[in-house]
Amino acid sequence: MPFLRFFLALILLCAVDASAAFDHTHATWGALLKRHLVLGEGARSSRVDYTGMSRDRAQLGTYLQSVSAVTPDEYATWQRAQKLAFLINAYNAFTVEKVLTRYPDLKSIRDFGTVIGNPWKDRFFTLLGKPMHLDALEHDTIRARGVFDDPRIHFAVVCASIGCPMLREEPYEASRLDRQLDEQVVRFLGDRTRNRYADGKLEVSKLFDWYEKDFSAGLRGIRSVEQFLGMYGGLLADAPAERKLIEDGRVKIRYLDYDWALNDAKR
Repeated sequence: MPFLRFFLALILLCAVDASAAFDHTHATWGALLKRHLVLGEGARSSRVDYTGMSRDRAQLGTYLQSVSAVTPDEYATWQRAQKLAFLINAYNAFTVEKVLTRYPDLKSIRDFGTVIGNPWKDRFFTLLGKPMHLDALEHDTIRARGVFDDPRIHFAVVCASIGCPMLREEPYEASRLDRQLDEQVVRFLGDRTRNRYADGKLEVSKLFDWYEKDFSAGLRGIRSVEQFLGMYGGLLADAPAERKLIEDGRVKIRYLDYDWALNDAKR
C-alpha cells in the first residue's frame, strides 16, 4: 500500500501543468527593476542604475538561469501571452546582463562593436535549448510572422539606449500583458523628446522607419505607420487642427536621429 500511494502521488505530480515549473510572475526580475530603475518625468522614460545592477548581478544571474532552464517542451505548453511575456522579459534581462559585462567602460551598447563583438549577434546565452543571440530572439522569435504578430512589441523590447522606448519598471506578465503593451505605446508616443508634431511635420522615432513593415502588414488591423500614429494624434500634438491632420494621415513624417547613448541613470 505505501508503494501504491507513492506511485499515485508520482503520477499526480507528473500531471501538474508544466507551466507551473517556471515563475510566470518573473518576481526576481521584478525585484531588480524595482530597485534599480529610475523613471523620468511622467513615467515616459526610464534609466537603469547599472551600478546597482552590478551589485545584484548574482540575483540577475539566478533569474537568467531560470529563463535558460525552460525547455522547448515546457514552453510549448504555455499560453500565447505567457510565451510573449517570457520572451520580452528574457530579451530585456539578457540585454542588461550584456551591458554589465563591460560596465562602466562603455557609453553605448554599440561600444561592443558593430561587426566584431556585435552585442546583437553574440550567442552569449541559451534559450529554449539552444545557443541564442539577441537578434535571433527579437527578429526570428518575437517578430516571427504567424506567431505573435503584434507591433506593440517594439515599445517593450529595449536595446539599452536613450532612443529606445523605456525599460518598464515591472516585468511583463500574461494576465496583464495587453494593458502593459498598450501603456508602453502611450508612454513612448507621449514623450515629446522622441515623437512630436513640429514645423508642419510629424517628427517620430527612427524605430518606425526600421520596422515599417511591421506597421504595414495588417497586424492587429494596422496597415501603415501613418495609420498607427493616427490613433495617437492627441499624444503627438496639442492643437486640435494638428491632431486632426495626424489622425487623418495627412502629415509628412520625418524620422529623427536615434540616440544610442547608454540608458544609464548616471547620465
